[in-house]
Amino acid sequence: MNQPLSAALLAALAAPAFAAPAQQTELPRFPAPKNLNFAQVQGKSQSFELNGQTVRYRAFENIVYVLKPADSRYQTLNVYIPEAYFTGGSIDDYTAQTAPIFFPNNIGGYMPATAGQPENDQRAGGKPNAIMLALSKGYVVASAGARGRTEANGHAPAAIVDLKAAVRYLKANDQAMAGDANKIISNGTSAGGALSALLGTSGGSKDYEPYLRQLGAARANDTIFAVSAYCPITNLEHADAAYEWQFNGVNDYQKIDISMLDYKVERKLVKGTQTPAQIQLSGSLKALFPAYVNSLKLKNAQGTPMTLDANGNGTFKTQMETMLLQSAQKALDNGKDLSDQTWLTIQNGKAIAADFAAYAQFVGRQKTAPAFDALDLSSGENQLFGDARTDKKHFTAFSLKNSTAADSLKADAHTVKLMNAMNYTSPTQHYRIRVGENDRDTSLAIGLLLSLKLKNSGKNVDYALPWGVPHSGDYDLDELFAWMKSVAAK
Repeated sequence: MNQPLSAALLAALAAPAFAAPAQQTELPRFPAPKNLNFAQVQGKSQSFELNGQTVRYRAFENIVYVLKPADSRYQTLNVYIPEAYFTGGSIDDYTAQTAPIFFPNNIGGYMPATAGQPENDQRAGGKPNAIMLALSKGYVVASAGARGRTEANGHAPAAIVDLKAAVRYLKANDQAMAGDANKIISNGTSAGGALSALLGTSGGSKDYEPYLRQLGAARANDTIFAVSAYCPITNLEHADAAYEWQFNGVNDYQKIDISMLDYKVERKLVKGTQTPAQIQLSGSLKALFPAYVNSLKLKNAQGTPMTLDANGNGTFKTQMETMLLQSAQKALDNGKDLSDQTWLTIQNGKAIAADFAAYAQFVGRQKTAPAFDALDLSSGENQLFGDARTDKKHFTAFSLKNSTAADSLKADAHTVKLMNAMNYTSPTQHYRIRVGENDRDTSLAIGLLLSLKLKNSGKNVDYALPWGVPHSGDYDLDELFAWMKSVAAK
């Protein structure tokens, strides 16, 4: 690869390593509740300073949100309510009865996650996190933890089942706590973004009912009001084909390898070139993508059918280039110098043409083929689709056929279906999807397909590719909360 390191890679490599404790502290386990009544939960008055103002709130933490938890280390909910709502006050025109409920998750890599708290985000240079900002703007905040793939009982569909159970808890307690449970707005990044989207599209689906019943979830609906999803790692059964549709022909790669050494995170850049076998796999996977896109029968805003020919060219590719042009134009309008972007044609301050193949070559490949369903079962997604007896499984027919792992198995189709936001269409109407223009963790096609599917289903979708942004989230909180306020008023 002849391109200089991207700003995203440089930033990630320069990020400070954290020191882990000499011994891992076991997370506390909380007792199963006797009931799911929020009125019996004790809160604590707390506060923080934000932009010179004192934000006062009450914290109701470590609420086990199901009667029969499988793992109470993670199946807990933290609820934060602005203090003003306990004295009949209002914040930004919201009251205890009308305030939307902001529902962020901390899930990354489909790993287990604890419930979020108001704190400064060290990954964002110590800036206030989304929970702090939400409280300052009058939102009730409910952040749920969830099981993840590294636990025996945390394989798919555990994480989405847990989030649904937490939503049901909020719905069941709508009269007992401040906030409007009919205005729950989820938020997540990466795997958390995929789960946020899935929480929206699958609301009310009976597919999850057996799992929720087994946990003793509240008897309530789990449909939410709106979704914020940053760089969702979703549609995993088609993610490998989408990745090779974008990066086929780009054989050099550079990725960040993260490992632990003496309890410190070590980050190093790993460069390489795909092997002949991987190059052949890339071509075979790319060839699978057009049929999938065509089977969806999607249309853009102008009513043009989104299709690809056997070579991967067509109106869907043109639509992808259009979205990149919109991102570039916004950057130009904001004074960015894009003269180094060799894949762009710019005339008189206007981005007039984008070459998607050249774009892929410019930003560079990050993963080798297959990107998600690894032939040796080494990916996190392989573990996601395992179970208590078999820790890692394939989830595509392609990788099972080409597997290099001994005694490899494939996850059942129903489990795979349960994890894909593309497979459902619920009453949730409002979606905000952000995928960074410089995101190489999954193909840009994945976010675009989800956006088109939702729009074609009559949903209100705000989808964009923020310029120069890598695989990340919560980088535009002012814009996010402006969007939330606008949709909450509808």
